[in-house]
Amino acid sequence: MNAAVFLDKDGTLIPDVPYNVDPELIVLQDNTIEGLKKLKSKGYLLIVVSNQAGIAKGLFKEVALDGVKGKLQELLRSKGIELDGFYFCPHHPEGTVKEFSIDCNCRKPKAGMFLKAARDFNIDLSQSWMIGDILHDVEAANRAGCKSILIDNGNETEWYINEFRKPDYMANNINDAANHILYTKTKQVHERS
Repeated sequence: MNAAVFLDKDGTLIPDVPYNVDPELIVLQDNTIEGLKKLKSKGYLLIVVSNQAGIAKGLFKEVALDGVKGKLQELLRSKGIELDGFYFCPHHPEGTVKEFSIDCNCRKPKAGMFLKAARDFNIDLSQSWMIGDILHDVEAANRAGCKSILIDNGNETEWYINEFRKPDYMANNINDAANHILYTKTKQVHERS
């Protein structure tokens, strides 16, 4: 089975520009590339999991995310990094577009995107991680059975903590998060031997 690092998109992999689908506004966060390269070199799949309520709210069409995904892939490939998967939830229970205005199982903090990716890529979720910038990311990962890292960049404003909303680690950026993941993996290998 494969191990994955799930990545939140807005506020984690790229700066958070609310409801943005303009590829020209997409840039990678600072302190990201080195960590992603390290994770790929150790065999981790890199998979984006992103809530996209703008679809349910009628702010953009689902097809608009093709350009976002393409730009992300282009930016990462230019640095020698391949994105393995890109999952998004188009739903929101208070949406205005009827077909997407539902309480689904894929919108974080629920685990549906993780479970689908696990089926699609034969992923062992217990050996996988989530890196995100809000506690909904942490909760979704924990519900899916992954370990979780919260990028402490000021984006989380609702510090309601319960058993599912406790990150395994708090990081400054993706590079820091990647170093923690790889340190933890090395430590586990040494403990087994």
